Amino acid sequence: MRIRFFIILLLGLVLLSCDEESKVEKEIAEIDVNFDVERFDKAFAEAEPKDLPKIKGAYPFFFISDPDAFWIEKMNDSLQNELLAEVQRKFPDLDASKKELKGLFQHLNYYDKTFKAPRVITLTNDVDYRNKTFVNDSLVLIALDNYLGADHEFYQNIPMYIASNMEGNQIVSDVANDYAIKYMFQSNRRTLLDEMIYFGKLLYFKDVMIPFKTDADKIGYTEAQIKWAEANESQIWSYFIEKELLYSTNNKLPSRFIADAPFSKFGLELDNDSPGRLGQYIGWQIVRAYAENTGKDVMKIMQTEPEEIFTKSNFKPKK
Repeated sequence: MRIRFFIILLLGLVLLSCDEESKVEKEIAEIDVNFDVERFDKAFAEAEPKDLPKIKGAYPFFFISDPDAFWIEKMNDSLQNELLAEVQRKFPDLDASKKELKGLFQHLNYYDKTFKAPRVITLTNDVDYRNKTFVNDSLVLIALDNYLGADHEFYQNIPMYIASNMEGNQIVSDVANDYAIKYMFQSNRRTLLDEMIYFGKLLYFKDVMIPFKTDADKIGYTEAQIKWAEANESQIWSYFIEKELLYSTNNKLPSRFIADAPFSKFGLELDNDSPGRLGQYIGWQIVRAYAENTGKDVMKIMQTEPEEIFTKSNFKPKK
């Protein structure tokens, strides 16, 4: 009888929590945010040298350091023109991305009342995949040539584990990540645990700000990879504990478990089956547990130190 009572109580709490989340999401959906997605890439692709003064007037911040001759040469460069043509072919419009960006901006406004919708501009950056997006208080830049699709011919010399995230569905996730870094504070990133929780906070920020995206999209895994991580969570955690890695300052650990890589490096048979960045994944689960246990606001969590998050999370991996 007592067990039945606790099951009913637990179900009631779950339903109440879901109802509260639904109420918050309805409030967020009512927030009015106005912005346009400005296509600098398209304007530049269609421009002739005589149009340069007009483009400079509209986007002066792109023309601070290079002389006009540089931009005119770029207009006439065949490789640049091919790149721009591929971007226009892949992205004749950005309706889907604009809808997702609107959702992100609404959530940001709900949790940060000072937030104002930025100016959003698309461009190309010679496939500099380390700088796909840029965010500041008033501006969001999106380099569309980094989102042409994993198997695009322009990405032939890029490792597949990186190219796999060069897809249009990653745009809002990358922008959200830039905002997460903007709100982040953490005094130490010395130990593996520090690094795990740093990236765990970035991923939890996405949980809150882009809840309409899947977990796989948030972390940049395939569906198979996220399922592998979920299924092996306990095994991964046991390895970290048994090898006493959490408080280690060994500078090789981030490259094994945090950095982009084709797989995580346990030195076990399971390595080749594993996705990279499993330290980030476990850090994410720790921060989720902390948020659930404490009920802390996401913005406060972004400012909370790793030791407090770990200690109060009472994290236990999925079996």
